[in-house]
Amino acid sequence: MGIVNVTPDSFSDGGLRLDADRAVAHGLALVGHGADIVDVGGESTRPGAVRITREEELRRVLPVVRGLAEEGVLVSVDTMRADVAEAAVGAGARIINDVSGGRADPGMVKVAARTGVPYVVMHWRGQSAGMDGLATYGDMVREVVGEMERQMETMIAGGIDPAQLIVDPGLGFAKSRAGDWALLAGLDAWHHLGHPVLVAASRKRFLGTLPADPAMGEPCPPRAGDAATAAVSAIAASQGAWAVRVHKVRATADAVRVEAALRTVEATGSRSVR
Repeated sequence: MGIVNVTPDSFSDGGLRLDADRAVAHGLALVGHGADIVDVGGESTRPGAVRITREEELRRVLPVVRGLAEEGVLVSVDTMRADVAEAAVGAGARIINDVSGGRADPGMVKVAARTGVPYVVMHWRGQSAGMDGLATYGDMVREVVGEMERQMETMIAGGIDPAQLIVDPGLGFAKSRAGDWALLAGLDAWHHLGHPVLVAASRKRFLGTLPADPAMGEPCPPRAGDAATAAVSAIAASQGAWAVRVHKVRATADAVRVEAALRTVEATGSRSVR
């Protein structure tokens, strides 16, 4: 899942693709680099981000969704607003990716049920402006998975078909760096939920202490985390992730292919890899 942020303030690429034509071109380039899905978002959810208006989000997102869909791209819309999700599906989006897991807008469950498209429900405790203060846990994996189970039950009770649901642990959202690592190490617990798992680690803060160049300082700038992102993506793939959501597609696609090739050899006992 390649990322197209149509925002001025996203944490690593804000302001680069505010023009719809440029954003569509970038999405097509991501597909050329190996993306199966292009995720289009018009509102930043970085820590401390302030919400934009519904009208501004629609203005940013719809031309890009429509332009990519017309080119045959499988488009996901990254939004917490039910009416933006519905309009985006009408413009050609085929997946709703809601980082709030339906908590930010009570109408989202009805829209997801009505449209019938796959719906990514992420673990979320509150809006970006105050989420760092919500990162308090005892047993990180158990509590996050438990909260996700309860949220999915609410959604299914609201009319969503369980087959629509894709789960996202919510790395970086109301999580400490240590918590993010714990969730990655505990991905097996997510598979017990019985739904596809999306891992969205790309360029996030917990990877910022890993890059090897001391000249960058610590934490390193987000774009310095692309190699670490590719490594996390290969690990997530080895643990059965349905998809990984990334800014830099080519390196991650290669890393996932390496993991798949090794898994094929292990499964078949073959010494020949194509």
